[in-house]
Amino acid sequence: MPVIRVEDIAHVRFAAPDLAAMRAFLEDFGLSCFEQDGRLYGRGTDGRPFVHVTEPGEARFLAVGLRAESVADLERLATSEGVPVEDLAEPGGGRIVRLTDPDGYRVEVVAGQACEAPTVPFADPPRNTAAERPRQRASVRLEPAPAHVRRIGHAVLKVRDFRRSEAWYKERFGFLTSDEVEAAKDVPLGAFMRCDRGNKPADHHTLFLAQLPGELGLLHAAFEVANLDDLMLGHQHLKARDREAAWGVGRHIMGSQVFDYWKDPFGNELEHWTDGDLFTAADPPQKMPMSALLAVQWGSPHPMMAGKLAPPPGLIAFVTAMQLRLKRLFRRQPKGTPA
Repeated sequence: MPVIRVEDIAHVRFAAPDLAAMRAFLEDFGLSCFEQDGRLYGRGTDGRPFVHVTEPGEARFLAVGLRAESVADLERLATSEGVPVEDLAEPGGGRIVRLTDPDGYRVEVVAGQACEAPTVPFADPPRNTAAERPRQRASVRLEPAPAHVRRIGHAVLKVRDFRRSEAWYKERFGFLTSDEVEAAKDVPLGAFMRCDRGNKPADHHTLFLAQLPGELGLLHAAFEVANLDDLMLGHQHLKARDREAAWGVGRHIMGSQVFDYWKDPFGNELEHWTDGDLFTAADPPQKMPMSALLAVQWGSPHPMMAGKLAPPPGLIAFVTAMQLRLKRLFRRQPKGTPA
């Protein structure tokens, strides 16, 4: 049994040397921004006090926040970990437990925050299809604007040892695997994990742990927007503002989201998404090949696969599987024994 079952992701936290530059990007991205106590906060339209935080400093990722169901859960987690429950001296107040995961990532578990009523600034009118035509005697007229971020949906962390990190997050927070990704048969490289909400549907993933080559860090954080029109307006707005595109637009395989990735001025990757899968605790985990991680159902190919000299997906999976097998072999070597 896990110590607690978190109900969602709460926020991501960064440091940046120029808060004004970060604010300009986040507003183009569709967040409402404000500053308090020297920090820059971004919020969506779901009523949560904030979903994105930037502190002054050298550009880097600082922490991922998770949301516990109650302060009582925080107290149980704190007792299990031997750490205090602290007051959260940030917008919305509440309480917080601060942990560090096996790779040194800060994990901020919050509860008891004061929230405002959600707003719906971008409507979702009826849509005509070949089968049904509910929109009649009315036109679609969209005004150019940034996308309207509703909420934060997930984060993707690069890890050194997937199985170790998977156990750490599942044992403390009750995550369930939606899709485990394999570089080769029985060579897992990561998993898309969702919150255990029982019979209540939850996003396909709130956290994706990926054991991939390169430096550790946040691969991206994802924010839900109103619908496909809103996502495409956001794409058009960011492009017009000469922001750096990373990948999109397309539809993922695992999770099924329509996606659009952009980079902030400091190299952090943020995703707009809409129309993702929802599962309950009754839905079993699946195993998927690495090729499904890089492929799309439609739309822009992964940047790694976009050029004329793009490596075959099978070669990428083969090399990744070999690296993972070698790391696994070296970890098994007893201390003092040559590898």
